[in-house]
Amino acid sequence: MDLQKRTWAEISLGAIRHNYEAIRRTLPSGTRFLGVVKADAYGHGALAVSRLLAELGAEYLAVSCLDEAMELRSGGIGLPILILGHTPPTYVPLLIEQNLTQTVTCEAKAEEFSAVAAAVGGRLRVHIALDTGMGRLGFLCAGRHFEAGVKNVIAAVSSPHLIPEGVFTHLARSDEPGQGARDFTLGQIGLFNDVLTEVSKISGFKFPLRHCASSGGVLNYIPEAAMDMVRPGLLLYGYGDEGRLGLRPAMSLMTTVSTIKHYDAGTPISYGGTFVTERRTRMGVLPIGYADGLLRCLSGRFSFWTAGGQAPQRGRICMDMCMADLTGLDKVNLDSRVEVFGQHNSLDELARTAGTIPYELLCSVSKRVPRVYVD
Repeated sequence: MDLQKRTWAEISLGAIRHNYEAIRRTLPSGTRFLGVVKADAYGHGALAVSRLLAELGAEYLAVSCLDEAMELRSGGIGLPILILGHTPPTYVPLLIEQNLTQTVTCEAKAEEFSAVAAAVGGRLRVHIALDTGMGRLGFLCAGRHFEAGVKNVIAAVSSPHLIPEGVFTHLARSDEPGQGARDFTLGQIGLFNDVLTEVSKISGFKFPLRHCASSGGVLNYIPEAAMDMVRPGLLLYGYGDEGRLGLRPAMSLMTTVSTIKHYDAGTPISYGGTFVTERRTRMGVLPIGYADGLLRCLSGRFSFWTAGGQAPQRGRICMDMCMADLTGLDKVNLDSRVEVFGQHNSLDELARTAGTIPYELLCSVSKRVPRVYVD
């Protein structure tokens, strides 16, 4: 544990196992589980999480880019891997060699991927993305684009050098409350199904794998959005279920007290002197800063958890360290453990304070912070 005495992230594999099983119980029989492990599994460590998911019986994994996929393959992960983002066509030979599945977002990309696959005498496994309302990636198919979208999808799946294994869309408002969000989401699901029905009617082609439910869809739109496969991300790591599934947060961001100093009243603390002590103050220096993922915008706006009680963060958060007020916390001494978020300090509350979402705080925990796996 000596190497982690600065700052570390404790990852509970037991919590991820619990969350996986809780999500599985909500799904109709036969629905496959795609674990989203992009962004280093939301900061939890893509290799460790992928190995656990393979052990638990997940059928698929998803990453954002080729580099993330190759990290998993190099680490011995053999599960099917879907690359959700763009890959330059020049890498098609590598995609085929490594048995990776590439997302296709428009007819032009389908043609480019197909041409390179043909040139090397191979076939590339792909999933077609439909833009049903996200306004990001995917074949346009809403409104006046419906007929052209269906035609373009048929053209893409007709290439002899592509293996059109799956089709998916992304639900833009499935995690939002209210009838407006529900109507919008059901509209997306309806449009998705309409496109697939028309593709089948005209061409006779049916996709083996249909999927549209990420975490919000899994929580709020089962069975409508279950289809052949679901794509939980944040739920897998213990957040976003509003207590409905009994999920357990898997990450605790921990640090220690490296220095303790006593300041008289009227002493400015950290850059800019934005905090000035009002009394004699016992101040701890913690070896964690924004280079570790503790956002600078949280300066002076939250408290750390300690075994002796809550310790308010004081002054501006620096790159590598910050200060916490330990006045009256006599049980907190040098090397005492301090929790930024985890079992005692809510990540959701910290995200609200920062004006962001839990995803950002999890993904912000930097590579220099060691991951320590428990359970």
